[in-house]
Amino acid sequence: MSTLPHLLSVNVGMPADVAWQGRTVHTGIFKYPVDGPVKARRLNLEGDGQGDRNGHGGEIRAVLVYQRESYDFWRRTLSRDDLEYGQFGENFTVDGLADDEVHIGDRFRIGAAEFEVTQPRVTCFRVGMRLGVPDMPALLVARHRPGFYLRVLTEGSVQAGDEIVRTGLGRHRMTVAAIGALLYLPDRDTDQLRAAADIPALSPGWRDSFRDLLDPAPAVPEVSSGWPGFRPLRVSRVVPESPAVLSIYLTTPDDSPLPSPEPGQYLTVRPSGAGVRSYSLSGPPSEREWRISVKRELSGAVSPVMHALTTGNVLEVAAPRGDFVLTAGEEPVVLLSAGIGVTPVLAMLHALAAAGSLREIWWVHTSRSPAFLAEVGQLLTGLDRVHSHYTNPGVDGRLSAEILAELNLPVTASAYVCGPDEFMAAMRTALVRIGLSADHIHSELFGARPAINPGVTETEHPAPHPPPGPVGTGRAVTFTRSGLTVPWSDEHRTLLEFAEACDVPTQWSCRSGVCHLCQTPVLAGTVDYQPDPLEPPAQGTALICCSQPKTDLILDI
Repeated sequence: MSTLPHLLSVNVGMPADVAWQGRTVHTGIFKYPVDGPVKARRLNLEGDGQGDRNGHGGEIRAVLVYQRESYDFWRRTLSRDDLEYGQFGENFTVDGLADDEVHIGDRFRIGAAEFEVTQPRVTCFRVGMRLGVPDMPALLVARHRPGFYLRVLTEGSVQAGDEIVRTGLGRHRMTVAAIGALLYLPDRDTDQLRAAADIPALSPGWRDSFRDLLDPAPAVPEVSSGWPGFRPLRVSRVVPESPAVLSIYLTTPDDSPLPSPEPGQYLTVRPSGAGVRSYSLSGPPSEREWRISVKRELSGAVSPVMHALTTGNVLEVAAPRGDFVLTAGEEPVVLLSAGIGVTPVLAMLHALAAAGSLREIWWVHTSRSPAFLAEVGQLLTGLDRVHSHYTNPGVDGRLSAEILAELNLPVTASAYVCGPDEFMAAMRTALVRIGLSADHIHSELFGARPAINPGVTETEHPAPHPPPGPVGTGRAVTFTRSGLTVPWSDEHRTLLEFAEACDVPTQWSCRSGVCHLCQTPVLAGTVDYQPDPLEPPAQGTALICCSQPKTDLILDI
């Protein structure tokens, strides 16, 4: 028998809709061995396909490789005797080519085709779904057995039994296992990061990730320097802005300085006897006094309590947070709002006025309320390069894409948009149509963030609600953006599964503590991890895919 590595099995499968945890997932994870020759083409093998091209498939990830030795390892580790070739979703099951021996950029000839190693396997939840082991993505990385992807350099036929001949070595000779650990595990070596970013064969996404780890771009803070959880702030004064809008000014009880928030950030407040809500800071930048402005909602649970506040009352308040903030630059600024959505962009206008900004500023606002009109007029008067457009929908009609186009907004501008969801979606579309770059259009989102659930095909999005079944008896879990507080139930394995049972929109990929896509700000409380994530999340956040509430918990989701 040849001592060269060789191809044991060629496995293919087309994407299909698969039932999983009460959902439907469109996936190509189910691969099965085929007999005879198969053509390796630029994008995949003949007869093969991928359900989610964001993480799998395409020219960079045309063929997935996994090793017999790893199958043997997992059979022992998992006490499984039912693991058959193709079950890890691989196209090539090989004898040899271990992850700690193969380098990124290595080239191999198999049959009539030639291939290049491009990256380790992407650790998504589907491999855990396929094997019935939810933690499998984390285990693959932790045990340094991810498998790897190949690019097809020369198309040609391959079949089981073909010898595998190495025809080239990758730059810096960094193994698949080392590259995977460098991205997903802590205690990274800077020299290794530089070397990884310098491997031309490594997929562009992975190279960009390593460059970001070496030289992270200045990030807009999600949380300003402040305090963990909630602290008491005193109501220093209340000012009616209109029959429906009340401004509430807050200071520290001992008049000590407050941290300076970013213009556009918001406060999450917990008034006594009500729920938890978030309100934009609407006033000028200040370390002495903050202002939030609250519209009375007739059916609201919190706004009536806020409108009943008087001087001297105390509110529990979380530190300023949010990434909808005015960024520095010289390009024109468009501040575009509707109704009470004026508040964060008003804070931005205050900041521009306080700095004596020389930027060209466009103030575009539509509202039936007279709140803040005089204040805005005074701020605009103090700036040199300003344009303004105000409409009252009850008099002038709704602000439309056509009206926006007639304003001749500069296409080089950065736009900040806040208002009802429908308004923000329409304005984003209109601004792009005018010529603004989508990357320069920012919008505030107090409600739930858009869900990221790769492969899940459901399109219905019910309003968040308590989970079905018996009421839990555990710690209270509050999803602030969804306006829901429910007691934890041990019927759920993780906070992610609990949120899904409540139809709270979630963002995830690996579901096992690897990718950090589910990282969620924690406003109050602590969590336990089971299993432990491979790398701890940022301070003040939790990975909800592998955690459970340790105390009452308030999550910004």
